[in-house]
Amino acid sequence: MKVNAQSVNFNADVKLINFLQNRLDKLETFYDKVISSDVYLKVENTSSKENKIVEIKLNVPKNNFMVKKQCKSFEEAVDTACNSLERKLIKRKQKLRANA
Repeated sequence: MKVNAQSVNFNADVKLINFLQNRLDKLETFYDKVISSDVYLKVENTSSKENKIVEIKLNVPKNNFMVKKQCKSFEEAVDTACNSLERKLIKRKQKLRANA
């Protein structure tokens, strides 16, 4: 799957980009028609420890899924965002099977 990652207000580490790519590649096991994904990594200027924001937009035929998560680390945010995308993809697959 093609992943477009953009980091806002900081430079993303290679390890973070590789983690992101590997985690998003696992989504194809739940729904194989995923075209691409746009990922926005942001750091919010607040005193709170939960200032890392991850937005993932997943492009599938005839639909787009958008998830936004805010956590203490980017890895945790990517993990929780991918977990909710997994649930959405499973629901979509079940809906398509029911209509077929």
